[in-house]
Amino acid sequence: MSVAQWRVARVTPLGEFAQPARITGTAVRLAAQVFLVVCLWRSLYSQVETSAGLAREQAVTYAVLAVLALQIRGLDRSASRDTMLQHIQEGTVLYWFVRPIPPRRYYLVRAVGDQLYGFAWVIVGYAICLAAGAVKPPASGGAAAAFAVSLLLAQIIMYQLLLAVDLVCFWTLQNNAALTILRFLQNLLSGVIAPLWFFPDWFLTMSSVLPFRYTLDVPLSLYIGRSAVGEAPRLLAIQLLWCVLLAGLTRLMWRKAAGVVTVQGG
Repeated sequence: MSVAQWRVARVTPLGEFAQPARITGTAVRLAAQVFLVVCLWRSLYSQVETSAGLAREQAVTYAVLAVLALQIRGLDRSASRDTMLQHIQEGTVLYWFVRPIPPRRYYLVRAVGDQLYGFAWVIVGYAICLAAGAVKPPASGGAAAAFAVSLLLAQIIMYQLLLAVDLVCFWTLQNNAALTILRFLQNLLSGVIAPLWFFPDWFLTMSSVLPFRYTLDVPLSLYIGRSAVGEAPRLLAIQLLWCVLLAGLTRLMWRKAAGVVTVQGG
């Protein structure tokens, strides 16, 4: 891939910088979310030292990092009319297949730009929370290394899941319901709502055989020390397996999508 093609990744951050109100809104929303989860989890632990095997600071750190991690998922491009659904309904998706850069590569580069922009927010938010004592450092150096690798694999899994839902549009011409279901399952089964250890055993078993847990719960568990560093090779192997399986699925969907392009608005 040429350097010129990677310049497409700048579209997202440049678009955000051109709208200061969006940046301000994101900062206010993120600060409010972090403040609320810190207050909530500290109040829940006001009468106990540990719960479900988690100490108070572990639970608070987990919850704050979960809020920050949501910023890496990718931006909502609907306001700028740049979602795959909008392009398919307006007919502009046709241009994806006539550009010098293949549509699969274009989608990937744009997503990388989205995630890097979101990651910048995470770094800033993490530094502030660490300085304020809202989060604690990693449990150990090994935990930090395992967390970094696991977080990268988690983002690849999340990218593939979102891509698969977007590609459904080529056949259904709508994916709002599928996207809503994906976000609900992601929030519920990945630990966004609450650490998975607070749920029943059957729920943990179910979440372990689905990809959602490996998009958030696994890296955060390694970070806070709930999952031992010795478990990292097994957990990372499962994440890598999901990356390969989902990549194979989306690659097949891209190949089929080129033959079913329907222009509604053109």
